[in-house]
Amino acid sequence: MNDAESGDDAGAREPRAVVLDLLPNGRPDDDRPAHRKPPLAYALGESQFRLRELTLAEDADISIGDRIQFDGEGVESSREVAYEDLSNAARSELEYAAEEIIDRDEARFVDFYNDAQPITLRLHQLNLLPGIGKKLRNSILDERKREPFDGFDDLEERVAGLHRPKEILVERLIEELRDDDLKYRIFVGRDPNEG
Repeated sequence: MNDAESGDDAGAREPRAVVLDLLPNGRPDDDRPAHRKPPLAYALGESQFRLRELTLAEDADISIGDRIQFDGEGVESSREVAYEDLSNAARSELEYAAEEIIDRDEARFVDFYNDAQPITLRLHQLNLLPGIGKKLRNSILDERKREPFDGFDDLEERVAGLHRPKEILVERLIEELRDDDLKYRIFVGRDPNEG
């Protein structure tokens, strides 16, 4: 178990997240008087990439881009929200937050390329990634049989035609966050330690 999951209560919440946006005066659509609206933040969970709205304490010292714990100092409560519920500023920060999370735990995401499996007889997890068709998928599978990839640079160097493997993952992640109707999910809502 990595420290992004320590203290997790049966996978229901993610203790660590990256703050996407702060609303010091609460939600604009909240009709209560300003002094009765609690400060809020939107955050992206590091483990399962769930989007959260956090109710903050009045004296919370939290900024955009901070790594926080959902049950940490300054956070009074959190609830899961959909992409559509995010502020425009939070949506614009998503890509940067996802890149930061992937950079911080590169081995976990390179292992996706090393461990991806078929979903059906005709569809492989690798084919869910933007720009990866049959030929590129087969090149990745052939190379990983020789030796597992040890980083994004190794992937890009060894697989001809695979450019920006980290950015491909970020693109898929954002697609999973935006589209509730996707049939298959790779990252969002999936515990990385599940089989």
